[in-house]
Amino acid sequence: MTGLIMAAQLILGLSILVSLHELGHFLAARAFGIKVEKFYLFFDAWGVKLFSFKKGDTEYGIGWLPLGGYVKIAGMIDESMDKEQMAQEPQSWEFRSKPAWQRLIVMVGGVTMNLILGVAIFSFSLKYFTEKYLTISEVNKNGGIYAYELGREAGLQTGDKILAIDGETFERFDELLSTRILFGATLQIERNQQVIDVIIPKNFYKQITKKGRGHFIGSEFPNFKIDSVISGLSAAEAGIKKGDLIVKAGTDTIIHWGDLREKIVENAGKKINLGILRDGAYLFVETAVDTNGTIGIASENTLALADYTFLNSIRYGTSDAMEALTSNAKGFAKLFTGEEKASDSLQGPIGIAKIYGGIWDWRRFWGITGLLSMVLAFMNILPIPALDGGHVIFLSIEAITRKKFSDKFMEKVQIGGMVILLAITAFSIGNDVWKNFIK
Repeated sequence: MTGLIMAAQLILGLSILVSLHELGHFLAARAFGIKVEKFYLFFDAWGVKLFSFKKGDTEYGIGWLPLGGYVKIAGMIDESMDKEQMAQEPQSWEFRSKPAWQRLIVMVGGVTMNLILGVAIFSFSLKYFTEKYLTISEVNKNGGIYAYELGREAGLQTGDKILAIDGETFERFDELLSTRILFGATLQIERNQQVIDVIIPKNFYKQITKKGRGHFIGSEFPNFKIDSVISGLSAAEAGIKKGDLIVKAGTDTIIHWGDLREKIVENAGKKINLGILRDGAYLFVETAVDTNGTIGIASENTLALADYTFLNSIRYGTSDAMEALTSNAKGFAKLFTGEEKASDSLQGPIGIAKIYGGIWDWRRFWGITGLLSMVLAFMNILPIPALDGGHVIFLSIEAITRKKFSDKFMEKVQIGGMVILLAITAFSIGNDVWKNFIK
């Protein structure tokens, strides 16, 4: 059942992304009077299709090969490689008959649609799923950050009040957990009434990737009380109750929620003695810690949260979407510098399905789909022949030089680009199989 849910989420997510990407090309082409012969979700390789119908001049359908989708634009050298059509005299309704600037807009239509979709999903998710956010001013007002293991390694300390990132003030505490920090940044902080800079190293993302963002920093305020105890887990069985104030873990004094979290994680798979204040009385309990480093409790939140309004959800949704695009570009660049291995970074369909997970959670589904929309936009604009970015490069050169590339040259370029894309696809699928079934 888990595998079916993963596959269903993958198919639905890709269907949304591919359909809207191709719709961008379709709408731009039709706006300039260019005939679109086919609009397909997935590929109808060798003419095999699951479903199709024709409306006007366009055949709409679903192919059998779920590796993307396409629109067949009349008079354009693309993956269809329709040499017969290209051998005929150009018609006024064909792609090749239009000026370079119009063809350029048609080619960026898909990427533009993915960018719009990504921003819309990020914004929608903030407004309707996240709903509220913690401000950095609220954290600073209530004692500052809690520095976990990786935070301390980076030079931060519990109680630091973070004022700016790379010289810019910010509002949301979550900005401190974003990739703009993890890829290196300078944090301006107030510590012991002095303002100093802490430089996060550029390769810090590697440590975060290995251990998780939960090992970096938190907003864990001091003197917390237990807000909820999960029935059936070890804390409930040990007698811990809502409202308890945990002040000891073993022989260590507990002040922040972060102190307790670290001690519990440190004792994963073991038992831990906790000192508790309850209604003025002091008592000890012993509880087992599971292998994930949890006992089944949550702290109460006394920090005030701000609402995501319609306007600031769009503002922050746009910011988060652009950050996703930027971080993807930075990660891609690291493949070429040798800092990252392609086998560790590239995900095929199996890897993406595992990211979606085996539980259908709409918040998670839209979050991942929004991220993939930005990834798809970035990948498609790369200057690789057969991708939108490859067409954009040649059309830009044509617009500047006023000289059109020959059809024969463009056919060879298209074939070369398709070979590159097939090689990348084969590698990513093979890498998926190796990591998930063989390694």
